[in-house]
Amino acid sequence: MNDTIEERAATALIAATSAGPEVLERLHDKLDEAAARERILDVAYTMIDTPIGSLLLAATEKGLVRVAFASEDHDKVLIVLATKLSPRILRAPKRLDDAAREIDQYLAGTRKNFDVPLDLSLSSGFRQLVQRHLPDIAYGRTESYAEVAKLVGNPKAVRAVGSACATNPLPVVVPCHRVVRSDGTLGGYAGGLAVKTALLQMEAAGRTRTNRHSHRR
Repeated sequence: MNDTIEERAATALIAATSAGPEVLERLHDKLDEAAARERILDVAYTMIDTPIGSLLLAATEKGLVRVAFASEDHDKVLIVLATKLSPRILRAPKRLDDAAREIDQYLAGTRKNFDVPLDLSLSSGFRQLVQRHLPDIAYGRTESYAEVAKLVGNPKAVRAVGSACATNPLPVVVPCHRVVRSDGTLGGYAGGLAVKTALLQMEAAGRTRTNRHSHRR
């Protein structure tokens, strides 16, 4: 009998109500495999625990499409992804293994740049232009909103740069935390100012260690 993926999902959900975590994980793996085989999974997601809180990671075939802090409400984020990208979403942790590993390495201070492919389709126009620039800000450095506006070719668009940072769908990986106000104060951040401060302090410390090591050579 050839059940559809929807029927298998329904069966799995019913079974999950009385299943332990290991069984539930196996059910998710089977659904993931079936979805990949039948090419009907458009958005894979997972949750990871980190020193800056729980993060939701989501990816399409093109690459990592969303990183969300718990303060953004993960359930609401999934609804937005279903609306803007596709309702065919499944928790599929294995598809996010590379992204999760790189984020863990970054937060542990052992990685300075991300290599995972990105999907910036949740942004467009000037916002996407700004977000494409953000990874060019060196690890441990910052730029002001005004500097970013100038560097992307529109010096008067300081507020628009702020909006692009505020709506960055890939915080941490696309480092909007490296953009601050001209007077040196932090400005806003989706994960909260405490997280922005922690990321900047971590990077500053990492850059200092790197410079000291270079000088000893």
